[in-house]
Amino acid sequence: MTHYVDSEVGRLGTVLLHRPGPELARLTPRNNDSLLFDAIPWVGRAQEEHDAFASALRSRGVEVLYLATLLAETLAVPDARAELTDLVLRSPRLGDTLRRRVADHLTYLDPAALADVFVAGLAHEELRVGPDRPGGLVWTLMDRHDFVIDPLPNLLFTRDSSLWIGDRVGVTSLAMPARRRETTLTDAIYRYHPRFVGTEFVYHPELEHLEGGDVLLLAPGVLAVGVGERTTPAGAERLSRQVFAAGLAHTILVVPIAQERATMHLDTVCTMVDADAVLMYPNIASELSAYTVIAGADGEDPRVDGPAPFLRAAADAMDLDQLRVIDTGLDPVTAEREQWDDGNNTLALAPRLCVGYERNVETNAQLERAGIEVIAIAGSELGSGRGGPRCMSCPLVREPLSLSAG
Repeated sequence: MTHYVDSEVGRLGTVLLHRPGPELARLTPRNNDSLLFDAIPWVGRAQEEHDAFASALRSRGVEVLYLATLLAETLAVPDARAELTDLVLRSPRLGDTLRRRVADHLTYLDPAALADVFVAGLAHEELRVGPDRPGGLVWTLMDRHDFVIDPLPNLLFTRDSSLWIGDRVGVTSLAMPARRRETTLTDAIYRYHPRFVGTEFVYHPELEHLEGGDVLLLAPGVLAVGVGERTTPAGAERLSRQVFAAGLAHTILVVPIAQERATMHLDTVCTMVDADAVLMYPNIASELSAYTVIAGADGEDPRVDGPAPFLRAAADAMDLDQLRVIDTGLDPVTAEREQWDDGNNTLALAPRLCVGYERNVETNAQLERAGIEVIAIAGSELGSGRGGPRCMSCPLVREPLSLSAG
């Protein structure tokens, strides 16, 4: 199977999603902040909204793969099962006695049930302990509502843990402790699942912090990488070196963004909706700058130029006179509201065709006026983790942009 992505807007062929499940039901007022959710989602409605999202993609000819299904199939491979189990048991918070109890518990699970535990976690009360199977001091001192294995509610946002550049996958390095185990699952899928055997990697999770929401494939050979709350300058530099060494790009724009919850990733303020058009949060559009990174000659360090205005630097790198800019909202207040509600976070299915949340009425109207068709989906519950259609999707196959544009 050939997987290939060279842009943000080439016709989408295959996408990786994660349907929200029991891990969302683990969120409570006590833990939602540490698990990076702004509210407690209604799980059933979130699943309905996600199913409608997946259905909208399928209706446009997109193959939808589910991460949980791939994970269960991966865990049927003995080496993958052993590796992921060992990584979970290696947690220093368990202690020796509890570690043995957890190992015993996991041993008897079939691949699907084990995948459920790795995603939804294992609660204190779910672990089988008793007089002949003591949990030890750690288990005894835990609150009965605590987790022996933490849930991964943010797995919903498949964009962050992996990204494709050309025919290579990058498994990223997530900054927040609550999310770091996500990449162990994604990494195992790409290394062990039969569909991905032989895939070459361009990034690994043990490298500097880098998240997929900060990486935009502006055009073939041109990437933009946001640095801020989640992706560090060192991560952007490492990706640049890896990409240049693999011959996957000639120019990378490194874009500083505010280290704030509302602008955690570059794709919360800017996404592409056509080969020459971006949807952009107007409150910062004129302020956004970029440093242009170009591969060094004969093994030299990459050259860094700038800063320059982002829109100018991007147009130059993409060999365009200028980028068309479509504003979020119509006025500053509406723009701020709809940016918070992921109005900028659209998923392009093809040039001039994207998916966006229906609640961002003014932004969607702006897109339609600019000739961009919008497939509007519900997202009142899905958005409680601060993510839109782009955040919830990892494209694995897109038509080369030259074919899609034609």
